[in-house]
Amino acid sequence: MPEDAAAKIYADPRYGLLVSRRMRFSLALTAIVLVAYVAFMAAVAFRPALLAAPLSAGFVTPLGVPFGAAIIVGSWLLTGLYVYRANGEFDRRVVEVIGERAR
Repeated sequence: MPEDAAAKIYADPRYGLLVSRRMRFSLALTAIVLVAYVAFMAAVAFRPALLAAPLSAGFVTPLGVPFGAAIIVGSWLLTGLYVYRANGEFDRRVVEVIGERAR
């Protein structure tokens, strides 16, 4: 792509809005995963008895196992959400801006 076409794309306010929305979305998802992970690690460090408690009477599995698994599965789901939105809304908007400005 010629430099002047790239400059036109970068100058397009829709491109700036797209980059801003994509960044806010990815930072929000990152913050969710980070907070969940740090909270889990803080519980392991400062309240280990809480996570070591069994799920209920007669169970051997501690509470920490399903909470840890939930963090992992939640991270996968949030990654899937980002990929779904990136491949849909974000890619569609990029194609619109590039299609108009690259000419």
